Amino acid sequence: MALTVGFDLDMTLLDTRPGIRATYDVLAAETGTAIDSGLAVSRLGPPLVHELAHWFPAERVEAVADRYRELYREHALHGTVVLPGAREAVAAVRALGGRVAVITGKYERNARLQLDHVGLTPDILVGDLWAETKGTRCASTAPASTSATTSGTSSVPGPRAPSRSRSPPARTAPGNCGRPAPTWC
Repeated sequence: MALTVGFDLDMTLLDTRPGIRATYDVLAAETGTAIDSGLAVSRLGPPLVHELAHWFPAERVEAVADRYRELYREHALHGTVVLPGAREAVAAVRALGGRVAVITGKYERNARLQLDHVGLTPDILVGDLWAETKGTRCASTAPASTSATTSGTSSVPGPRAPSRSRSPPARTAPGNCGRPAPTWC
């Protein structure tokens, strides 16, 4: 059975805060809406529309999210930092014959651009997933395999980012705090 290791993107493999902050600043200038970009980047994790709901009326959130995603392509890539150990963690998985998956809440096309920009190429990229959905969407479509996830915990040398969820971080199969580890697609 092939090993597949899933990594979160923001603050696990990449520090994307500078570009996200720059994108919020451009969005604020363009819309005339005061957005505290420093506060916004301190709350990375939840879907973009959750953050935008703090700054825009509900009826504008979807349209503003679309505009943010467009601006992101132009303003967020520069300043992205590969976190210490990220390249080594990916290489360690591959050295074991494993596949690298990146599972992120980020809009998938922008996640791909970000990864391409820094030269990290996962075997699998799944975007637009947050919290528990990171394990459910892929698990329902993937063949069974040995897997691990890294969002604050890793079974291979590499970056360690603090977990932003209240639940314990996922652990290497076969256990996840008494539950089976998720299988990534």
